[in-house]
Amino acid sequence: MAKKDKAHVSETPATQMLKAHKVEFTEHPYDYVEHGGTSESARQLGLSEHEVVKTLVMQDQDAKPLIVLMHGDCTVSTKNLARQIGAKSVEPCKPEVANRHSGYLVGGTSPFGTRKQMPVYIEVSILALPRIAINGGRRGFLVQLAPRVCVDLLAAQPVQCALAQ
Repeated sequence: MAKKDKAHVSETPATQMLKAHKVEFTEHPYDYVEHGGTSESARQLGLSEHEVVKTLVMQDQDAKPLIVLMHGDCTVSTKNLARQIGAKSVEPCKPEVANRHSGYLVGGTSPFGTRKQMPVYIEVSILALPRIAINGGRRGFLVQLAPRVCVDLLAAQPVQCALAQ
């Protein structure tokens, strides 16, 4: 019987989608800390928080959900985002609503393999990074991959809405 690799994490809808599309990625489990956010995962994994990308489930004025991919060390200017996507307003979803839309628990939300198809917007400067770490569909689990995968697989549209924290 083969020994299980301690760093292996069981499959998630996100990793299933990535494997189905033959995307190269590496798995990076860490100890999830409630409200630790990207600063905690970056610290544990020895990464720059700028290359750790958070998946934010938001909604427009009509409560239509959308996903924003943002640098871990930045926040979203909802005003700039709304203007760029042609919405009157954009706001974060409440956690229980975000969970329903994505099929993931907040803190473990991946843009890959979501329950509902939602438009995805990616901060344009993320695409300039050689690799990003993004949630793999479970709390305490990031995957590293090329940022271009978000555009190729999710049809993520580049936007400029980052605000330094």
